[in-house]
Amino acid sequence: MKKNIVVLAYSGGLDTSAIIPWIKENYDLDVFSLVVDIGQSKNDLKGIKEKAIKSGSIECKILDLKEIFVKEYIYPLLKSGSLYEGKYFLGTAIARPIIAKAQVELAKRINAFAISHGATGKGNDQVRFEINYSTLAPELKVIAPWREWEFKSREDLLNYLRKKNISTDATLKKIYSRDENILHISTEGGLLEDLWNEPQEECWVWTNSVENSPNIPEYILLKIKNGCVVSINNKKKTPFKCLKKLNQLGSLHGIGRVDIVENRITGLKSRGCYETPGGTIMNEAIRSIEQLVLDKESMKWKSQLSIEMSHIIYEGKWFSPIRYSIQSAIDSLSQYITGEVVLKLYKGSVTAVQKKSMYSLYLKSYSTFGSDSVYKQSDATGFINLFSLSSKIRSIQNK
Repeated sequence: MKKNIVVLAYSGGLDTSAIIPWIKENYDLDVFSLVVDIGQSKNDLKGIKEKAIKSGSIECKILDLKEIFVKEYIYPLLKSGSLYEGKYFLGTAIARPIIAKAQVELAKRINAFAISHGATGKGNDQVRFEINYSTLAPELKVIAPWREWEFKSREDLLNYLRKKNISTDATLKKIYSRDENILHISTEGGLLEDLWNEPQEECWVWTNSVENSPNIPEYILLKIKNGCVVSINNKKKTPFKCLKKLNQLGSLHGIGRVDIVENRITGLKSRGCYETPGGTIMNEAIRSIEQLVLDKESMKWKSQLSIEMSHIIYEGKWFSPIRYSIQSAIDSLSQYITGEVVLKLYKGSVTAVQKKSMYSLYLKSYSTFGSDSVYKQSDATGFINLFSLSSKIRSIQNK
């Protein structure tokens, strides 16, 4: 192909539907739309290629990366235990690197001139997309329409598409902004912009409310190998199928709902309602085996790595040297995170009720409150004297 093409990360939504004709008008470039299937709803993908072509795209490619996404992005994330600001499973953030990489690879293959996305000038995604573009292909021009065009609102975009005779499913009544992949679905905007408004049931898409979840708990057995879930109830599954199954179970029991106000990269605060049922279950299982296997200093180090990794992923630095370095440390700590966990799913909660590992550092014979013949309690006297020595000396000096 000739070098007069821009590769657009296309979702079929309002923004990217408007971007196609806008780029053609303002840049005199042909648009090649790329849809990356990472487990979003089948309804989102239905007829999406035809929609892109009708909007003016010269071509639309749908790339199925679901298994790669879970195995090479989500599983490393869950292995790290990273929760942004203690709650957010980074479902949107972790998706941006794989989409950006797919865009860059396509752009290079067809000798494209530029690359584009539909992220707004207020959000995190513009940073995430573009830092990955810069890392992987700094020679490509980046077109970010939301930072350039005259449109200010959803209504402006709807009017623009109407003039272009381009159909869209978006309406002014669809008050929420959503992002979906196999790890999560996020809901922002609309009534949630007023922090005094409790999320209504239409805000939640995947999960049952606690009130409507089953009144009987469900128990499941997960096997963990090197920090990754490999089977459910003794049935081996691929990473994608493991997560898909646990999404179904977690959604049924109302697990994985989070309503938070987070700090965006740009300095703004925003409110998001996130549903991460399968990821929440996996996280509980993996952390349960960690409790058995990692010693005190390793647990402390792992928690520090997790916090640092959460910020790196949130900021879009997936392909950076620091991410690879931290991932290597996490992989090293995870080599013994192997075992089995029985989890209780009930009324929005997931609890590890049984756990074991061949590498466990927990020994009942040492930890028991009953009689034992392996631990000499009098040994603690010398330990305490040495452990508290600096405190004792400081107190003496102060006096």
